[in-house]
Amino acid sequence: MTNSLTGPFEEGEPMKAKFSDYLNGIKPGLEEMIRILRKDYDYVSVLATDSQGLAVRISQRSKSVSGETMTTERGIVVRVCKNGQYAEYAFNKFDPASPEKVAAEIQGALEAQLVMLKLAGVKSYVTPLLPDEEQTLFVEKETRQLPETADVKSLVDKLGTISDRGMTKNEHAIECIVSAQSTHICKMFLTEKRDLCQSYVYSEGSIFLVVNREGNTQVAYESVSGLCGPELFDGLEAKIDKAAATAAELLDAERIEPGEYDIIASPEVTGLIAHEAFGHGVEMDMFVKNRALGAEYIGKRVGSDKCTMHEGALCAENVTSYAFDDEGTLAGDVTEIDHGILKTGICDALSALRLGVAPTGNGKRENFEHKVYTRMTNTMFDSGTDSLEDMIASIKHGYLLEGMESGMEDPKHWGIQCIIKMGREIKDGKLTSKVVAPIIMTGYVPDLLGGISMLSPHREVFGSGGCGKGYKEWVKVADGGPYLKTKARLG
Repeated sequence: MTNSLTGPFEEGEPMKAKFSDYLNGIKPGLEEMIRILRKDYDYVSVLATDSQGLAVRISQRSKSVSGETMTTERGIVVRVCKNGQYAEYAFNKFDPASPEKVAAEIQGALEAQLVMLKLAGVKSYVTPLLPDEEQTLFVEKETRQLPETADVKSLVDKLGTISDRGMTKNEHAIECIVSAQSTHICKMFLTEKRDLCQSYVYSEGSIFLVVNREGNTQVAYESVSGLCGPELFDGLEAKIDKAAATAAELLDAERIEPGEYDIIASPEVTGLIAHEAFGHGVEMDMFVKNRALGAEYIGKRVGSDKCTMHEGALCAENVTSYAFDDEGTLAGDVTEIDHGILKTGICDALSALRLGVAPTGNGKRENFEHKVYTRMTNTMFDSGTDSLEDMIASIKHGYLLEGMESGMEDPKHWGIQCIIKMGREIKDGKLTSKVVAPIIMTGYVPDLLGGISMLSPHREVFGSGGCGKGYKEWVKVADGGPYLKTKARLG
């Protein structure tokens, strides 16, 4: 499998992403606080996070440098359970020399919370006790650079040069925005019996080339992402020519005639379909709330025999490939769809207890101040054996779809909508010169997946951007797959 970055990045020797000195320093105090709280609670866990970042954004009009990214944070969240009732308390200041003081504050806040809920007449949900088996894990993944020690001036100059070059690639260019973000994630999960620590670096970069011709404004977008440090950004320069070529095609693109077509999805569009078709729809916290049709289809056919899909931090390597999730569940590789049959969804730990299933390592928080939801990590279609050339040759009239804009789904009714950057017309088994844009792809998920008839051996994964749960709760995700042939309604 490959990802969306280009070229070997050999700057700097491989090294371990060193685990946080801050977290190591407060660990004894947190362990003592857990022992104190366990006297009054049936279960106590602590997630402590210390993540540093670097974000640079360069345009023809401005430059900005920041230490904040989507996932930079420093804080602690405590989860407790008593008599089947779970509660959480988050804070960002902790004196490891006075764990008893913090424990008293937590107990006071949680008791006040329970009183307020009773006064409000809120009905409580009794949930079984989370298991707390003996477990120790210490992971420091490899990187070549760290965002906190990167040469910022050199990176700013590099991105500025890329922006300037982008402006020379198309006579109609009016702006070229280049951005780069890198985050060093350090997380520690502790209970009375568990001690899990992980440290890794992920990075993502993008180019937005904006062109305008006689009032027609178009934006071409290219990105890189990976489980590595700022060395990744060396690959951005190789994306300029592709962005410029796409921008030129978009200026001459025509409107598509609405209808149902044979389509070939590029790996990026395949990833969008994977994310929207069986992303939120099989997040099993939605099963608990009876908000997802997928709950009724476990063990049933939802796609063709060619359709196999995986989800998990271990099924690909990109921006969300962690060792354990925010509830201390080890990362996994879940086969959601096996040759067209929906086998399972994905699940956080508390929802798993309520449903009587095993957690899958998909319990994620936006940050330490937010609650855990079931969230996607890497969502991937499996590869096949068909060449792209054979796919094109098999189509009488259809489109090769490239570039994703956005997407959404209705988990309760399995409707899907994907906005695609552009489509290349195919007629009589050959690509024509006609390009259509933009494209809105809609349909019923089992119909879309049921039409899958060909998949390529090549597979890619893309991790630039994030995903919200509803309209909020943003986290990092990645998705992808091979070239894929199916049928879809386009407009």
